[in-house]
Amino acid sequence: MSGAPGPGPGPGPPAGPGRSPLPCAPRPAAALQLGGGAEPARPGVAVIDLRFPRGAAADVQEIVFRNFYTAFLSVRVQHPGPAGSRRWVTCLRDYCLMPCPHTEEGSQDYFSLHRHQMLCDMDQVTAVRFILRQPSPVWLHFTIEELQIFPPGQKSPQKDFPSWLSQLSPPEQPISLHGELPDPEKVSTEVQQMWVLTEVIRARQAAARIGRFDVDGCYDINLLSYT
Repeated sequence: MSGAPGPGPGPGPPAGPGRSPLPCAPRPAAALQLGGGAEPARPGVAVIDLRFPRGAAADVQEIVFRNFYTAFLSVRVQHPGPAGSRRWVTCLRDYCLMPCPHTEEGSQDYFSLHRHQMLCDMDQVTAVRFILRQPSPVWLHFTIEELQIFPPGQKSPQKDFPSWLSQLSPPEQPISLHGELPDPEKVSTEVQQMWVLTEVIRARQAAARIGRFDVDGCYDINLLSYT
């Protein structure tokens, strides 16, 4: 890579709880070189091969890695064939990791590739080949790092609840009052009648208190008491 390093990497790789990557040992990136001249040409292509221990096959659910100035990524997987043969199939072609190969964007980000993004079956994979391309002459070195491959996730086991929790009685249902309450319209009418009656009685009491001192429309001074 030429020039000063750009901004720091993006957020770390997604790691679900209880997940463990498959055991594998990827080889260092090998740059493709073209001979025929005074010096071998570098077309901006590199290859990383990954195999599982003891030639085992594995089901692949997710591939997680951190980019290092790779612009485009293609992925091929190897499946076992008849009579012990092996066949390579392209499952991802020219996946863009850097929107512009000449700038820093995406150059050191983490990426996660899921099996639903692949063009082929990801079960019984015996080897994975990553083909890296960087067409820009600005970056002399490019690869992918922190490569991890995860198998299909398993459902979380059913957690056991304490015995005392399972013995708790279900909550009591609220008592249904339907049919036992009076008619709301009837209650409203009776309340209004009581309110009107109360106002009438209150008005009469006020008139009676005033009338004790009223004589022909005037107050009788002798009937007023002073304290």
